Amino acid sequence: MRGSYRIAAVFELKSSSSVEEAYRQLPASLESLLEGETDALANLANAAALLYGSLPHINWAGFYLLRGETLVLGPFQGKPACVRIELGRGVCGTAAARRETLIVPDVLAFPGHIACDAASRSEIVVPILDGGALLGVLDVDAPEKNRFGEADRAVLEECVRVLLPRVDWKAL
Repeated sequence: MRGSYRIAAVFELKSSSSVEEAYRQLPASLESLLEGETDALANLANAAALLYGSLPHINWAGFYLLRGETLVLGPFQGKPACVRIELGRGVCGTAAARRETLIVPDVLAFPGHIACDAASRSEIVVPILDGGALLGVLDVDAPEKNRFGEADRAVLEECVRVLLPRVDWKAL
């Protein structure tokens, strides 16, 4: 069966005895989830759902896709979100413009923060780059300050590397 992802893998992540073990399994679970599927929208939607269901203590996970000089909301899990973000604006736009992962321990202290969900207190944004060309960003929010650290950066950057060749970015 196309996309024959083993649903049990998600439950293993959620019930794992340690965050480190869950994070170790996450990129492989994402790869398995996307195996054999070529539809870009389906793959991004499933990736957002996997991250949202697997990462502890978060309230939003999803993608913003580059359209000209604007990031436009893509597949996500969580409360409704801002639809358009200019490059250089807010955490997502700043990470995109800098082309580097940003970890923001307290979004209320970030200059120009865009509050889509008033409950969000910290955020991590990973740019999606193909040979230096910006395609979009992966954005994850949490309702507590200081939620994200280097382990989150490493696993989310690895998930983006897994996702990159499995999405036809031009089809989006």
